[in-house]
Amino acid sequence: MENSFNFFKNTDCKYYPCHKGIKEINCLFCYCPLYFIKKCGGNFKIEKNGYKNCTDCILPHVPVKGYKYVNDKLKDYINLSFI
Repeated sequence: MENSFNFFKNTDCKYYPCHKGIKEINCLFCYCPLYFIKKCGGNFKIEKNGYKNCTDCILPHVPVKGYKYVNDKLKDYINLSFI
């Protein structure tokens, strides 16, 4: 995919590719905005220290669908109609 408002690929990143099991990684949400939402819908686990480990989650990195999912989830979470 070409870089745009809903997709960005940064192959120059020293961590790229950061997730396995996905061919085309969307780097737009490198740091997921859903991290602080307890029921984000992603594949995460809570570590013994209480931190959320999202290493196995590819949800925000799926091209186009990930962008839509994140925005819809944020809209639902903060309950604002202008997002």
